[in-house]
Amino acid sequence: MSNEIATRDEQNAVATQQPNTLPAPAPTEGTNALMAWAQEASLAYDMAQKLAVTSFVPQSLRGKPGDIAAAILAGSELGLKPMATLKSIDIIQGTPALRAHAMRAVIQRQGHEIELVESTDEQCRMRGRRKNSETWQEVLWDIPRAQRLGLLTKDQWKKQPKAMLVARATGELCRLIASDALHGMAYVSEELEGTVHGEIAQPRAPLSVAALTAPAAPAPTPEPAPAAEATHQVTRDDQAPIDGIWDAEAAEDSTDWPETAQPGSGK
Repeated sequence: MSNEIATRDEQNAVATQQPNTLPAPAPTEGTNALMAWAQEASLAYDMAQKLAVTSFVPQSLRGKPGDIAAAILAGSELGLKPMATLKSIDIIQGTPALRAHAMRAVIQRQGHEIELVESTDEQCRMRGRRKNSETWQEVLWDIPRAQRLGLLTKDQWKKQPKAMLVARATGELCRLIASDALHGMAYVSEELEGTVHGEIAQPRAPLSVAALTAPAAPAPTPEPAPAAEATHQVTRDDQAPIDGIWDAEAAEDSTDWPETAQPGSGK
């Protein structure tokens, strides 16, 4: 009898025992960073929905809020503000790329040096060095080199060889001296797309606060292009030609540098 009473007392004690509650683990630094990034991504997408139908967005991103948000986040990692990002990053066949002038700006902002030594229709010579370094690195892009890669048959190489040589030299030099500053965005859009982008935009209507704060409007249904409209071929320099329409916002006669190159400062 006493054994039965002892057994019942033990069972009652187990049944009434409160479960052990362990404190929740403190969030790690990585978790906090991920949560902050997720919040930033959500805000970027909300803004992208409002910007997607405006003329401030380049043709390659227009009507694509997801791509716009991704571009804004990528630009943030490079130190670019959202509106500056939309003028600096293109999505070309699913690959984000910086325009040549934007890549130079990113590198120079971090204290690295880039100088244009020589720029003609025949060749472009540039040099650069890392911050606090005494060693200069120099790159040369000329017409024979472009010819070996089969670039001279492309439309913009025929129209603006000087600007295309500058873009190619920019990409190679920036990767050489400061690839860590590019965060994986190592190619200039001129290399991938084969076009030259104007650095002076055409006048546009000012963007109002109401446009940014209004609910996102659905993207308009694109109208078919007129049958007689001329099309151009847009290809990546490293791939076979594909059908495409050239971005109308690309300035025909733009260049990244003045006509007369200034000699290096010799710093």
